[in-house]
Amino acid sequence: MPGGLMLIAYDGSDNSKRAVEYAGRFLASNRAVVVTAWEPMVRQAARMSGLSGVMQPEWVPEDDGEDVAFTDAKVTNSEGLELALAAGIDAEGRCAECTTTIWTALVETADDLDVDVIVTGTRGTTGLRSLLQSSVADHVLRHSHRPVLIVPPGK
Repeated sequence: MPGGLMLIAYDGSDNSKRAVEYAGRFLASNRAVVVTAWEPMVRQAARMSGLSGVMQPEWVPEDDGEDVAFTDAKVTNSEGLELALAAGIDAEGRCAECTTTIWTALVETADDLDVDVIVTGTRGTTGLRSLLQSSVADHVLRHSHRPVLIVPPGK
């Protein structure tokens, strides 16, 4: 894959940090994009209201400033970018707004950038829990037509 472009999914978790480390150790690429998917607070509030079954007043941002979720995503993404650069990867950072699901944002970003491989960590759930709760990595693998490197959690 020399000369290729990889997308590294990064959410700040230990598993995503491990994915960055493995991408640097095992994949030769000229470029990478570290992507942090984020969901606007207004959508998070609406989703949480729907999940609780209790009508809650519509959440309205306090001012016209930057969405706090976007601000957090940029901080998280900067951390992932620093890890990628420290791992010897020529990388840039990007935040992808999530309009439906995190995995969709990652797959769409991979398609937009026409990457050669997607790298992601996983929670590593097993048994009944894995049947009830698919991970973002599982969905990326099933719905992307690109190679996917899934890095399991460390021991």
